[in-house]
Amino acid sequence: MTAGTKYRVRAALLAFALAGAISSIVQTQSRPAAPVAIDPDDIGGVVTSGNGPEAGVWVIAETSDLPTKFARIVVTDDQGRYVLPDLPRANYQVFVRGYGLVDSARVPAKVGQRLDLKAIVAPDGRAAAQVYPANYWLSLMEIPKGEVSDKDVLLETKACYSCHQVGDLVTREISKNLGSYTSSLDAWDHHVTVGPNGPGMTANFKRMGAQRKAYADWTDRIAAGAYPQAPPRPAGVERNLVISMWDWALPTSRRTDVAATDERTPTMNANGLIYGSIQSSDIIAVLDPRENKATEIKLPSNAPRIDTDTPASPYWGDEKIWQRSADPRSVVMDSRGRVFVTARIRAPQDQPAFCKDGSNKFSKYFPLAGPSARQVELYDQKTKQITMIDTCFAADHNHFDDKDAIIFGQNNVVGWLDTTTFDKTHDAAASQGWCPAVLDTNGDGKITEWTEPNQPIDPKKDHRINFGCYGVAINPIDGSLWCSGIGVRDKTLMRLERGPNPPQTCKAEVYVPPPDKMPLPGSGGVAIGTDGLVWQNWRGAHEMLSFDRRKCKVLNGPDATGQQCPEGWTVYTKPGPRFQGAADYASTDMLYMTEIDRDNTLGLGKDVVLSGDVNADSFFVVMPQGGQMTTLTLRVPYPLGFAARAGSGRIDDPNAGWKGRGFWSSYSMYTPWHQEGGKGTRPKVVKFQIRPNPLAK
Repeated sequence: MTAGTKYRVRAALLAFALAGAISSIVQTQSRPAAPVAIDPDDIGGVVTSGNGPEAGVWVIAETSDLPTKFARIVVTDDQGRYVLPDLPRANYQVFVRGYGLVDSARVPAKVGQRLDLKAIVAPDGRAAAQVYPANYWLSLMEIPKGEVSDKDVLLETKACYSCHQVGDLVTREISKNLGSYTSSLDAWDHHVTVGPNGPGMTANFKRMGAQRKAYADWTDRIAAGAYPQAPPRPAGVERNLVISMWDWALPTSRRTDVAATDERTPTMNANGLIYGSIQSSDIIAVLDPRENKATEIKLPSNAPRIDTDTPASPYWGDEKIWQRSADPRSVVMDSRGRVFVTARIRAPQDQPAFCKDGSNKFSKYFPLAGPSARQVELYDQKTKQITMIDTCFAADHNHFDDKDAIIFGQNNVVGWLDTTTFDKTHDAAASQGWCPAVLDTNGDGKITEWTEPNQPIDPKKDHRINFGCYGVAINPIDGSLWCSGIGVRDKTLMRLERGPNPPQTCKAEVYVPPPDKMPLPGSGGVAIGTDGLVWQNWRGAHEMLSFDRRKCKVLNGPDATGQQCPEGWTVYTKPGPRFQGAADYASTDMLYMTEIDRDNTLGLGKDVVLSGDVNADSFFVVMPQGGQMTTLTLRVPYPLGFAARAGSGRIDDPNAGWKGRGFWSSYSMYTPWHQEGGKGTRPKVVKFQIRPNPLAK
């Protein structure tokens, strides 16, 4: 069979599968839809196609009349009805998008208008697939056999998801801007060199050896006409979702975290400004959702510039879009509405002396010689002043504890900045502390002399471990700190008690899922509910794991080095597409970080777990319901390319029902020009709300 014949056979099989999928999601109603009631600030109506009313499709209203571009998105009910509620007064363009359809023509509309819309059934499977998420397109790739194991090929592929989607239009179609090459493989070998992460991407790619040709075969197959099966349309509670989004930051802005409130008090900063740390632009992006206005705050830095000489971009040429100094990453808000952002304020190697010279109890106990990649900047909303705060640890993702200390994680250390002490003294050295992770392997209940990570366990001593802490969480019940790394082969969940006199009273525990619950390594974010249940997303195997320490029979001692508590773990596997012909664990998705909605800011109840599915334009949600756990997908269908790294829930009015609540996130790829719209489009800040039903006003 020739290669062309193989493509045609595969395309025919996919077309057959898609036809079945489309027939299952296009719903024809035998009775006419009931009239849609709307308020003066709504737009509502019925969506129909040649097949009748269209259920579970999105209706999108977008306007550029406001100070920043704005869109609101809702889902039709089982009779094809929709209501776009509470729209700002403006002129809108409204259209329909849905699986099994092609986008309808944009129709002008004003608030208070009843507007029936005509959906267009896709003429064929390939046309329908243009609005499918990246993970469905990637499911056309076959994991190649060769010297590199299937698991290692999969892990190398998922390493790419942290920066951009794989399967979006830009990756599945080789841009002509990359130049002319003798083969698709040559084009891919060049493609992965572009951008500041080019050396890392190239190393990952070349590590697959000859098996990297799978990427070239994949793009060739798509160019020859292949397309994926259809995703399911939103169903049940997923149809109650209301999405609002605003443009913010700059067209070259990448990698965003969001803060809407003090997470300990979700009503703080009600109706206030939303803040985002924008890594590539050295700014804090600001949204005023009441005025629909976006602005920026420039962050100062004394650090040398980085990524000043990267390969030319096929979109931006030699423009220095990656060059930056502050390199801000994570953002958090305190009880006074002040904004703390992690950022480079100095050269990494310029570690303060107090971090390493034994002049305070922390550097005497466990010196940090550096380098440390980021420190802290404080922005005061009232005074508009920015204060730089030097830290010994490399500040990144963080949370406030109940004593107003910000907890930071990094590799092998958990650190904290006591903001109350800093406000009183403005002394960075006196306001921070840190601890390594030392296990109580001798079981005496305290930490004294220990062996190092590269040394064998000594039953008479304690034992220090290496650990990753890209994600950090605080248990609201006992104040313990929990860490999860993000290495593609990371397996650990670390718990740290600081005790009454850290660092001497710091004591760690470590847990690893049993092999039958961990088909592929690669841990991710961590979060903890009001009940103390710990949640950790698993990047490698598209799983969400809960861990209940209360079930553990062994907490310390010489055997408590990881897998001593298999009874504590429960697994929730995310549904979704897989690589062709691969094992069940070979998902084309990847969960990035984990958030817990402790206060029902989203509208699904308390202790709902959300994880950004970065290759699938969505949040994966695990929620308690009647004593059982159910899962949902909250999809952002437009513009394609939504990838969340963080979220922030806020309650603006506790008496306003669903309208007074919202969960905030943002588009956070390294490459915003990969999102639908291409070069020149700006990143988005997104608000998620769940109403009681798809027609609630």
